[in-house]
Amino acid sequence: MIIKWVRCRAVDAGAFDRGQRAWSELAGLPGFLGQFGGWSRGEPDIAHVFAFWDNQADHERFMAGEHDRVAADQAGAYDAIQVGLWESQLVIGAGLPADVAPGSVVRLAHCHVKPGRQEHFVRAQATVWNPGMEAASGMRGGMFSRRGEAEFLVLSLWNSQADHERYRTDRFPGLRDRSEAMSDLRDITGDLIRLDPAWTVEAH
Repeated sequence: MIIKWVRCRAVDAGAFDRGQRAWSELAGLPGFLGQFGGWSRGEPDIAHVFAFWDNQADHERFMAGEHDRVAADQAGAYDAIQVGLWESQLVIGAGLPADVAPGSVVRLAHCHVKPGRQEHFVRAQATVWNPGMEAASGMRGGMFSRRGEAEFLVLSLWNSQADHERYRTDRFPGLRDRSEAMSDLRDITGDLIRLDPAWTVEAH
């Protein structure tokens, strides 16, 4: 599975929202598996969108075909955009995409791993982090993906911000210590994203 992460800084939130709803045209395209997104809790003008594709070839056909026409609906609604493609490595719980209900949030962790620590980092994700998150109340599913040798993206979907906060308080510190994450990571950035169900596109 290919995960496409799009991060935009909106200058007109209303126009961006209206344009985002036009991406419903993705439904039914070959290889399209689903899409969801929403607004950052920490930076209200930042929008994150995650699209899921079966393989690189299907995504490339979409980019060469329908993409530009649909994207035109958001022209002028943002002044900065970052786009990255990631290859799924591990499924967390029920995986992604999963049903997005009102109040759902996604936790994003963007990790750069020290040279020589990548294998340990992946193993710790499989044996420590994944079971720990799967056992947490309110965790719907997630995905651990990779780009290049040392760059990783961890996404987890939660029923509510309260569920994620409870995990952060009750489980996260112990998992961090057991995984030896601080020995693996060169740097990590994250965000908590309030999902907008109107932006969800399900595959047909």
